[in-house]
Amino acid sequence: MPQVPPAREKLRVSFEFFPPKTERMEEGLWAAIERLQPLSPDFVSVTYGAGGSTRERTHQTVKRILDESDLVPAAHLTCVDASRADIDAVIRQYRTTGVKHFVALRGDSQNGAGSPYAAHAEGYQSSADLVAGLKAIDPTIEVSVSAYPEKHPESPDFATDIDLLKRKIDNGATRAITQFFFDNDVFERFVERVRRAGIYVPIVPGIAPIHDFAKISRFAQGCGATVPNWLAARFEGLGNDPQTHSHVAAAVCAEQVLDLADRGFRDFHFYTMNRADLVYSICHILGLRPKTAVAVVPALAAAE
Repeated sequence: MPQVPPAREKLRVSFEFFPPKTERMEEGLWAAIERLQPLSPDFVSVTYGAGGSTRERTHQTVKRILDESDLVPAAHLTCVDASRADIDAVIRQYRTTGVKHFVALRGDSQNGAGSPYAAHAEGYQSSADLVAGLKAIDPTIEVSVSAYPEKHPESPDFATDIDLLKRKIDNGATRAITQFFFDNDVFERFVERVRRAGIYVPIVPGIAPIHDFAKISRFAQGCGATVPNWLAARFEGLGNDPQTHSHVAAAVCAEQVLDLADRGFRDFHFYTMNRADLVYSICHILGLRPKTAVAVVPALAAAE
């Protein structure tokens, strides 16, 4: 029987979910959580909407994960449209609930993608400041931050981007999770730049399973991620063939992760879009298995 190459052993995964907007979407979210929980991820994160618009739903989702599952939740926080006092109150509320891990982000403008960001006059001015605020409230808090292999679309150059990342790490962040990407050489060059800058925390690749190639392509344009021509060719003609699309998506994503594993990376953060089946299939290909048998229940569509 073929053996798993040593470089691919002991992969660790985490999953990202977003808070539901409707009752049906909440059912879909919990179907996804129940499907993926047996894979024993290191943690699961729950996002904010644009402009912090889902703050309360994010808190409710995180609390339910704590109360009703064995998963370790990480709560997203942003600097958008809130004073330091308001954000600090949210942090303390989370700590009282039992949350010990946060993902600290600047956040996007309330006016939507492409609009210039303006910090709240009495708020945290940057994600680096937010990291410092979290650690000031509780030095034991674990803080993850974002990183951009192809640089943040608003950054003038890589040097500026990496300088901000270094300030976030210097202020106490212990992990950086990247924006998704599809070219592993781009990611590896980014990690080399980061190491040369004296940043030695784990840089965790953000992985986007392609549930819908057309949608991920549009989203990639907005966040500065490149979609290679070879990837587009893989999905050509599959717009009305969801079954083949899913098979190709699982193969493409597993290939990407296994190549990164062969390059020495062990931790992977999956952007699930609250859809579990494709992510579960990819994790199975990667060699992850549930610790206990789990009944397979088709997940409801999350993005109704």
